[in-house]
Amino acid sequence: MFNTILLTIDLTAKASWEKALPQAIELARASKGKLHIMSVVPDMGTPLVEGFFPEDFEEKSIAAANKALNQLVTDNVPDDVSVKQHLAFGKIHRKVLKAIEDTKCDLVIMASHKPDRVREFLVGSNADRVVRRSPVSVLVVRA
Repeated sequence: MFNTILLTIDLTAKASWEKALPQAIELARASKGKLHIMSVVPDMGTPLVEGFFPEDFEEKSIAAANKALNQLVTDNVPDDVSVKQHLAFGKIHRKVLKAIEDTKCDLVIMASHKPDRVREFLVGSNADRVVRRSPVSVLVVRA
């Protein structure tokens, strides 16, 4: 089935993993594959916005995210599942696409909210961007 599965999560939104993580674990177990769990700390977008944050914002955000990711994996991934954690900082869809390439995964699992036409028109969704550009299959779990 799948040798390498990449699960993307938002550490600030339990809905991004509470349904997707059990499915990723089940698929990893069934295929005896490796599970990669990735979270991306979003960047501030523009230098103008960046000026409103403290200079050490990126370092503190990454440290807090790393601690939260470690705790989530420890609490929710059984010992019989081979797992590797990944943490990135930047544009979410770009970092996920890079991780697909780096991990050589053959399946991506990610959660997405119910579509909201106005929001999607204005900003789009990361899941949509990944689905359109991913070279591998993507399982979108509705949160």
